[in-house]
Amino acid sequence: MTDPIFLTSDSPILNTLNFKAYRNSVMRRVKPFLPEPGEPQTAEIKTPWGATLIAKYGDMLLSEIDTPNDVWPVDAVIFDDTYLVIEPGYCIKSAVTMLVPMTAVTDGDADRLVTVDTLEGQQTIRAGDFYLARGVKGEIWSFPKEKVATIMKPVE
Repeated sequence: MTDPIFLTSDSPILNTLNFKAYRNSVMRRVKPFLPEPGEPQTAEIKTPWGATLIAKYGDMLLSEIDTPNDVWPVDAVIFDDTYLVIEPGYCIKSAVTMLVPMTAVTDGDADRLVTVDTLEGQQTIRAGDFYLARGVKGEIWSFPKEKVATIMKPVE
């Protein structure tokens, strides 16, 4: 079995990919991760897409409106730079997200595994099921393919 391709925000291949700008069109739930003193200041979060990421004190926990228990962490600084709280407990992404099919990294091999080193931890995914996303500070993460089709709109 072939080892997964390993991507970091500094990987040279990122400069060769044809990222396209998209805007997220949905409102989400949001709550800060604020454990009490004496409690662990980090938590492992099992995401809806099967990755285990690390939330640290002050990070934001996001979820879709209809699945409030399926959360994922977003780095606090990135959240402040890219999301808008529209009312207490709800937000919308205000920044553009750059996306490219993950198969662009694997030369079209949809079954190839890719490990993406995100700000919240590493995610190993099947290339055919995800896009590669790049944010405002060059951070990267995997983005479920079905969500691109349903909640993302290309920027003209």
